[in-house]
Amino acid sequence: MIETTKILFLILLAPGAILAISLHEAMHGFVANRLGDPTAKMLGRLSLNPFKHIDPIGTILVPALLYLFGGMMFGWAKPVPVSIRNLNNPKRDMALVAVAGPGANLSLAVIASLFLYLIAALISAVHFNETVSQTVFFPLIMILFFMIKFNLFLMMFNLIPIPPLDGGRILVGLLPYRQAAAVAAIEPFGFFIVIGLLMIDRAIPLFSYLMLPVRFLETLMVPDLLRPLLGG
Repeated sequence: MIETTKILFLILLAPGAILAISLHEAMHGFVANRLGDPTAKMLGRLSLNPFKHIDPIGTILVPALLYLFGGMMFGWAKPVPVSIRNLNNPKRDMALVAVAGPGANLSLAVIASLFLYLIAALISAVHFNETVSQTVFFPLIMILFFMIKFNLFLMMFNLIPIPPLDGGRILVGLLPYRQAAAVAAIEPFGFFIVIGLLMIDRAIPLFSYLMLPVRFLETLMVPDLLRPLLGG
C-alpha cells in the first residue's frame, strides 16, 4: 500500500523539481546559442515551458514509481541537443554549456533560500504563534525546502565526472586533448555506468558521499528558526 506521506512529498516536490529541470535544460540551450550553436533555439528548447523538457517516462513515471514502491528516486529529462561543430571553440564551449545546467540549479537553490530567510524574518518580526506558522506558512516552507534539496542534489548528481553528465563534459573541456578524448570515449556507456553505480550503492555508498556537500549547503540555506517545522 502506498503511504499518504509519500504522495504528499511528491506533491510538494513537484513545483520545484519541474522548475529545476526546465531551467537546467533551458540554460544549456541558452549558453550554447550564445556560443554559436542555435540548435536548441530552433527546436524551441530555450523556453521554461516544462513540456519542452520533460520526458513523460523518465521525468514523471519512473521517478514516481521508484519512490512510491522502492524509496529511491532516479530519472531523466529530454537532453538539449548541442551541435559541437557550431560552437566557436568546441572544447572550451562544450564545458561552458555543461556548467550552465548545474549553475542554474545552484541559483534556484539560493533564490529559494532567500525566500525562506524572508519568511523566517517575517515570522520572527510579527511573532506568529506555532499554529499560524504551521497552517499558513508550512506548505510554502516545505515547497521551498524541497526546491533547495532537489536543486542541490540535481547539481551534484550532474557534476559527477562521467559523460554524458555535465561533470564529464566539464572534465573533457579541462583535460589535455589526449586525456579528453579518452574520457569522451566513455560517453556511449556513461548512462549504464551511472545505473551500475546506483545499483551497487548499498555495498559501495558512492552516492552517500555525493550527499555530503548537499547536506552542508542545505545547512547554510535553511534558517535555524524554520528547522523545527522541517523536522530538523
